[in-house]
Amino acid sequence: MKRTTLVLASLVLAATAHAQSGGMQGMEMKGMDMKDMDKKAQQKSHHAVGVVKSVDAAKGTLTLDHEPVASMKWPAMSMTFKAKDKKMLQSLAPGKKVEIDFVQQGKDYVITSVK
Repeated sequence: MKRTTLVLASLVLAATAHAQSGGMQGMEMKGMDMKDMDKKAQQKSHHAVGVVKSVDAAKGTLTLDHEPVASMKWPAMSMTFKAKDKKMLQSLAPGKKVEIDFVQQGKDYVITSVK
């Protein structure tokens, strides 16, 4: 009986010490709660202006010669973007000047709008 009481008391003390030392208390971690994590998870949108080099409607991709993108600290370059919706690529043709908004999703850059 003494051994069981001692084990239970040790577990309670260990749990209390962990909670006081910065353990996850109600999903709050050292000044950052779940609301902060949700905000950081939101994707930042970027804007680019450029000229269409090619469109691959089957793959849903657009290759663009774009001007510098300040929000990404990118110089002017040619690169391929994926379209969020393949339909937004229907009216595009090589040589057309466009403005796009895009987000980064993993290793891909996904167009969310084309003007």
